[in-house]
Amino acid sequence: MISVCERSGTDKIELLKVIAHPTRIKLLEELTQGVKCVSDLEEYLEVSQPNVSQHLSLLRRYGIIDYYVDGRLKCYFLVDPMIPDLLEVLKKSYSEELPAPACCPVTKKGKYPGIRNTKVAVGK
Repeated sequence: MISVCERSGTDKIELLKVIAHPTRIKLLEELTQGVKCVSDLEEYLEVSQPNVSQHLSLLRRYGIIDYYVDGRLKCYFLVDPMIPDLLEVLKKSYSEELPAPACCPVTKKGKYPGIRNTKVAVGK
């Protein structure tokens, strides 16, 4: 398990890959509300218990969540302090793009034409 305090740049990329799944995003959003048992998550996510357990296992392996046992229940909670911040950023809505530069910052020449070049060179 990777310590959240020791995440390198590569570890942060792996973290983003791990949480980049609709079910895991919803699961993490629910865990930001507090401790949840597998049955709670199964009901909230409307997916099977084995499916919930697979997602929880992956998140735990990467040190994002952990659990404790209460009788027959496994109760999961967040341990990675970065997750609530990431989820908040993903919820934001932006109304404008960032402004284009007036010219090249190095040569101080050139001018942005006002349209983005979206063509991709094929075969080069």
